[in-house]
Amino acid sequence: MSDSEGRVVGYVFARVAAGEAEVLNLAVDPEHRLRGVGRSLLEEIIDRVARRGASLLFLEVRASNTEAQAFYRKMGFRQVGRRPNYYDRPREDALILAREI
Repeated sequence: MSDSEGRVVGYVFARVAAGEAEVLNLAVDPEHRLRGVGRSLLEEIIDRVARRGASLLFLEVRASNTEAQAFYRKMGFRQVGRRPNYYDRPREDALILAREI
């Protein structure tokens, strides 16, 4: 997603396989957070993966990233698992979140 001057302010990558989808990365420029960019990106990717046959969407988030967790919960995700020591720098668990599409 770009701003009115063409600068990238956010992006999302996802993949679909066997009726399930996974958000691989979703990022929003800090100066553009809390302006609906993340919501727009996530809504768009949900629509796209649904059109490709996905009925369930997964993602992982750092256990310490409570802001992102709150955002994803507002978007209908729930925790379904945990990956110990998933992230490096710093070493940290990942929470696995999912939502039905």
